[in-house]
Amino acid sequence: MLRPDCVAYMPLYPDVGHLCLLLEAGINIVTTAEFITGAAIGADARTRLEKAAISGNASLFGSGVNPGWIEYLAAVASGVSRNLRSIRVTESFDLAFLSADGNQDDFGWGRPAGDPGHAEDVAAGVDEFRDAVEMMARVMGVTLGDIRHEAEFAHGTEDLDVAGRDVARGTVAGIDITWFGVVGGADVIELNARWTLGTDLEPAWKTLMGYLIEVRADPQVNLRIDFLPQNMETATPAEFALMGTTLTASPAVDAIPAVVAARPGIVTYADLPPMTANTTPR
Repeated sequence: MLRPDCVAYMPLYPDVGHLCLLLEAGINIVTTAEFITGAAIGADARTRLEKAAISGNASLFGSGVNPGWIEYLAAVASGVSRNLRSIRVTESFDLAFLSADGNQDDFGWGRPAGDPGHAEDVAAGVDEFRDAVEMMARVMGVTLGDIRHEAEFAHGTEDLDVAGRDVARGTVAGIDITWFGVVGGADVIELNARWTLGTDLEPAWKTLMGYLIEVRADPQVNLRIDFLPQNMETATPAEFALMGTTLTASPAVDAIPAVVAARPGIVTYADLPPMTANTTPR
């Protein structure tokens, strides 16, 4: 019976037991299941996975477009500068067209303004950004003293008609959360996400509908990242949805050869060579 070299493991959330079984059997894993370094799933689970991978002489790599690939790109973008002060990565999207997606179940859309614990609940729901801060620090070769977060909310000025969510006037319809990687007492890594449901908000936040990387150094480097279909004029909602899933999966799938060749254990972009798309000439 043939044993696979690698499994693409892509549920919404990781099952540590399943991952350990694969790793102990010597099967490498690439995953998009909200896993990059394992910080978000806790120290005990991360230790189990590392031991399983070492035991099976296998590697575990997690990524996605964000968190994952975009932070790696930001770290690499700093390579043309000196006197680095900080790097900020901003993801900014109106998510109304994806409001029913399960990825947003932890956001707390429609919670009352000032609801106690909402900031902590959002942070727990997207704790994989803590992994991304760790990964960026490893790629950049810096030691983190702390990782912290801050969150703000915007509220609907009207009752919102969005799929899968009950968002009444005055309740939460916008989230702005930033994870900070602290080095020597300074916020050197900033991972910001601004998500809204439409534009009827107070404050009246704007969204980029894309990504912005700001390398605050000499010189400063600004990168605007947009993902577009080949033909914007004819693109359908289904094509946009397919593009989103492709963007999530591709950083993991394209890493398979490098992960198979990598050292055993949990690996990140800091452990792998640069990766590009697997191109087939047409």
